[in-house]
Amino acid sequence: MKFQLKHVDVVEDITKEAFIKNYLKPQIPVVVKSISKQWPAYEKWNFDYMKEVVGDKQVPLYDDRPITHKDNFNSPHAHMKMTEYVDLIKKEPTKYRIFLWNILKEVPKLQKDFKYPDMGIKFLKSLPTLFFGGFDSFTFMHYDLDLANIFHFHFEGKKQCMLFDQQQSKYLYKIPNSLIAHRDIDFSNPDFEKWPALKHAKGFIANLEHGDMLYIPEGYWHYMKYITPGFSMSLRSIPKTPKHLAQAVYNLVVMIPIENLMRKTAGKKWIDWKNNRAKRKSVELLDMTA
Repeated sequence: MKFQLKHVDVVEDITKEAFIKNYLKPQIPVVVKSISKQWPAYEKWNFDYMKEVVGDKQVPLYDDRPITHKDNFNSPHAHMKMTEYVDLIKKEPTKYRIFLWNILKEVPKLQKDFKYPDMGIKFLKSLPTLFFGGFDSFTFMHYDLDLANIFHFHFEGKKQCMLFDQQQSKYLYKIPNSLIAHRDIDFSNPDFEKWPALKHAKGFIANLEHGDMLYIPEGYWHYMKYITPGFSMSLRSIPKTPKHLAQAVYNLVVMIPIENLMRKTAGKKWIDWKNNRAKRKSVELLDMTA
């Protein structure tokens, strides 16, 4: 059995009016292939170029280890020089990924290589972020803290993205007071016997190649797997839906401080309670719909 997934629409080009009407307003994902082809980044951005311009920078690295009470929210698991990291992911599989690396702050030169597209939306220009991964590495199923509209541009290699809207949260074993699904679920090869609620989740799947842009609507869950070593850049805009905007503020002002406090005070018991609660909620949901 597989997930109930539709292929994301793929278009070569799109007008601002068509994007707003067909994708932004109804909050439906789409892949647009042509936007970055006009940028210097389309020709320049590859691993060798990144080593050339940012090779001596220390970058934060994340892997797929379980969250523990010793970690603060989104704290990195390791650091490495960019040149060493690029050599590593080109040489062999590794679970280490670069996640939410702010290129405006670290490497202003790279900002000259791209332009913010005219898509009828106001971008947060202080927050372009880069993501790197090696063969078969992945980002866990999650949605973003700010529930932003995300324009995700992929470079170098291939990447696969699985997407679910917020209405599917009840089927994804969402961990309480967090933005993630249960970390024991393998979304590439899910065990539907162990995680039966997943059978009811309806979503989208997209395959990205060099230069492709994936529009991820507000608050969409996403799981991204690197089919080959590669990297991506996300441009983002604050959510327009009042409910999502309120949730984003809550996440920043309330959720993160509570989470960090509970990890320090309750420790492992807090993490265990959240994981068990995610399972129980889905069992209760299935019992109600049986």
